[in-house]
Amino acid sequence: MPLRVDESNPEQKVCFFTVEHGEEIRICDTLEVMTDSEKSMSFVEIEGRRVYISEKEADALTVAGARDGRKHLKADESDSVI
Repeated sequence: MPLRVDESNPEQKVCFFTVEHGEEIRICDTLEVMTDSEKSMSFVEIEGRRVYISEKEADALTVAGARDGRKHLKADESDSVI
């Protein structure tokens, strides 16, 4: 899912999410990036829906002012490189 951050107003950065039926626009500092442990993916919640994002996008959102509520996950298997 493409994400674009408009930083033209440093006081209030705006995030544009391309979603299934168009575009969602939010003020970045009103969002929280969270972790779906079962899917091992980051997401933001918009109008009660989970919008899954890449880690690169999650990092961009937190830099733009979104709260970082992600959990660091670790693998349970001993042969994991994590």
